[in-house]
Amino acid sequence: MQIGVLKEIKIQEHRVGLTPAGVRELCKGGHQIWVQRAAGAAIGFSDEDYQQAGAQIAEDARAVFTNAELIIKVKEPQPTEIQQLTDRHSLFTYLHLAPDRQLTAGLQDTGATCIAYETVTDDQGGLPLLAPMSEVAGRMSIQAGAQALLIHEGGLGILPAGVPGVAPASIVILGGGVVGTNAARMAMGFGADVTVLDNNLSRLQQLDLQFGPRLKTLYAHAETIDTVVQCADMIIGAVLVPGATAPKIIEQHHLAMMRTGSVLVDVSIDQGGCFASSHPTTHEQPTYIEQGIVHYCVANMPGAVARTSTQALTNATLPLIRKLAGEGIKSALRNDRHLRNGLNIYQGQITHQAVASAQSQPFTEPLAMIGSA
Repeated sequence: MQIGVLKEIKIQEHRVGLTPAGVRELCKGGHQIWVQRAAGAAIGFSDEDYQQAGAQIAEDARAVFTNAELIIKVKEPQPTEIQQLTDRHSLFTYLHLAPDRQLTAGLQDTGATCIAYETVTDDQGGLPLLAPMSEVAGRMSIQAGAQALLIHEGGLGILPAGVPGVAPASIVILGGGVVGTNAARMAMGFGADVTVLDNNLSRLQQLDLQFGPRLKTLYAHAETIDTVVQCADMIIGAVLVPGATAPKIIEQHHLAMMRTGSVLVDVSIDQGGCFASSHPTTHEQPTYIEQGIVHYCVANMPGAVARTSTQALTNATLPLIRKLAGEGIKSALRNDRHLRNGLNIYQGQITHQAVASAQSQPFTEPLAMIGSA
């Protein structure tokens, strides 16, 4: 199969869809890989590295779209990329369509097959292609929050670890999934006072067994949230409903209950954010202050550690790229229900229930279009 790897053009995005090592594995399988010139240059993967792995170097994005049928990316396609997608293309990338009707409609108009990393599932009930970036984002969230707590960033001027005789920061994490677990691990490593809220009692029990008394766990309901926001120095939003818009856990009135200079880090911002006061920011301008509360809402957090993120992402996506390329797109989707769960748009139709529901659009059962095995 002809596979294309684009250079990301979203602001401050330096990740790339495949490492040279990943390209080498696919070339060994008999596939031809087209990598856009300088796609990985910012993170130390040169064109020569890709050529030595067996790739062809495409001069620009147009050459990638012209030569490849399977397009591998990291972030959702930007307008100039959408214009080059056609019904002969299959797109495999993070899409996060639920809160973005304009992007969804644009992709529907192309006729392309659009498979979203974040809704691919596995036998354990997890999201294996979202997990590596969730691990990165969870760990980064504490670093980002610690930076935002500095006085010159508008924060309270709190050291998360405290010092002898001075209490550490109180960090509250909303959600005990992959992001929340990794955030908790980092926050406890900092020496902070850490509490995780979740409405899944089984998950709270697992966290209690994993971390012991170092980690406080609370069941998430309205009264608990009202209580914790009043004493939290930092709140990490790590709430996920697969494929759907994130629920608003911290509402606008909660800001008045928080101490001026406290910090909100919304890791759920790709899915619309779990704080009512959130709106997307960039690595160039990562924070803003509303009602005295510092908000960090960068929509591509792992892009700041782009080399680590690219390596972790390739490790996760490579087996499925092999499957798509080896079996053919339609056959792979037909035969693998977990991969099929990643199918968000097919022949102009929305084929993921959560995306359709979030946008109040019709849902089409994917097997009705691609056929059963």
